[in-house]
Amino acid sequence: METSQSQSWLRRVLLADAVVSGATGALMAGGAPFLTELLALPEPLLRYAGLFLLPYAAFVAVVATRKHLQPVAVWAIIIINALWALDSIVLLFTGWAAPNLLGYSFVIFQAVVVAL
Repeated sequence: METSQSQSWLRRVLLADAVVSGATGALMAGGAPFLTELLALPEPLLRYAGLFLLPYAAFVAVVATRKHLQPVAVWAIIIINALWALDSIVLLFTGWAAPNLLGYSFVIFQAVVVAL
């Protein structure tokens, strides 16, 4: 049985995930041309990843603000985050993208944050 303290902690983590995902999604979707120049990452990758993050952030916010946390929804968020972090690192080893040093740093940093 979950305690109210663990539920409160999980809600804060989910809300932080929603806020950071939403902000990152807006930055990537809206700023893809600028970020492409800065990071040497493909513009479509940045734009579509950003567009994915916007409804994802809304979903996480809805889950976090419900009266009762639904374990299936929480596990779905955990799995999506794990896949995102893994795919981010895989991207760097596939040769599909050739980011510059700042691009590598961006991809690795966001993958680590998502994994945590």
